[in-house]
Amino acid sequence: MKLISYFRRNLSAKLFLSYLIVILVGVIVLAGAVQIQTPAALQRHIEKMETHIGNDPALAEDLRINFIDAINEITTTAMIVSLAVAIAVSLFTSRRIVEPIRAMMRASREIAAGRFDRRVIVPGEDELGKLARSFNQMAEELETTEQRRLNLIADVAHELRTPLTNIRTMLDALTDGVLPADASAYDTMSKEVRRLQRLVHDLQELSRAEAGQMSIHPEPIQPEELISGVVDRLALQFHDKGVALHVALAPDLPPVLADPARITQVLVNILGNALQYTPEGGEVWISAKHRGDEVQFLVRDTGRGIPPEDLSHIFERFYRVDKSRARASGGSGIGLTISKHIVEAHGGRIWAASEGAGQGSAFGFTLPVA
Repeated sequence: MKLISYFRRNLSAKLFLSYLIVILVGVIVLAGAVQIQTPAALQRHIEKMETHIGNDPALAEDLRINFIDAINEITTTAMIVSLAVAIAVSLFTSRRIVEPIRAMMRASREIAAGRFDRRVIVPGEDELGKLARSFNQMAEELETTEQRRLNLIADVAHELRTPLTNIRTMLDALTDGVLPADASAYDTMSKEVRRLQRLVHDLQELSRAEAGQMSIHPEPIQPEELISGVVDRLALQFHDKGVALHVALAPDLPPVLADPARITQVLVNILGNALQYTPEGGEVWISAKHRGDEVQFLVRDTGRGIPPEDLSHIFERFYRVDKSRARASGGSGIGLTISKHIVEAHGGRIWAASEGAGQGSAFGFTLPVA
């Protein structure tokens, strides 16, 4: 029973046993073929020899016995040698096949224990090599995911710490009588509380979006209606900062299938970022044009631009080009991530482009035609 259990649990033993069975079957077939073929071959040999030795039954019998003994000796020697060589080759082949799998087993246990930097050697270009490459790719993705998880925890802690510290400082100052208990102090604390509420709301939105549970209620709507509503909403902010906002809409735009509230959220976020990063005297353009079975929305600005090394990460959660994370330089870094999920939930795509720092930037997305 222990031997059977060993073969069940050990792949190398299973491979060796399968090779051994194939070898034994080959040996049995060889021995059977020899026994079947030997009498006929011997008879033909004796018939040829009779012309030289005459018709002597005793001599013919002696020749037959010696011939069979020689055949059996040669066959036995060949089987023993081939069996020994085959067993050695089987053991070598089994280990070559099983060792990469064992390496992946050891690496998987280490990854499960938290060592996400563990990788395995790719043994070749065959199926085992492809399996090893897939394993390394999986390990790399797990390492990236773990790093993002740690970054997420650190970023959330950072975003929560600042308003909470401000509120606690003001409360201590009010308690000690350092700060007068007037409307201005309470208004400042109220702003910090609202800031916390916005962050919690954004985190809830992001969680629903990444879980695929964001509610989308699409309906046919004209692109002009979406853009004009957002422009009217932000016009005063652009005017106060001294940034020109231009609208360029292609004629005869077809209606798109979209959730007006969600797409308005996307446009407000993108236009808000353009305003945030465009200095006074700069310009922002928002346009829409028909392309095949979709409508393309594009927001361009003459602002600070995006360095090439940051461009591919711009839609990652909590990612901000300004590494100082100063409040004046932007929000929490969730808005573009949520916008990406919203657009993709509509069946569209979103992208960012920039010539580099100081060269402005462009954000575009598409929506399907209704």
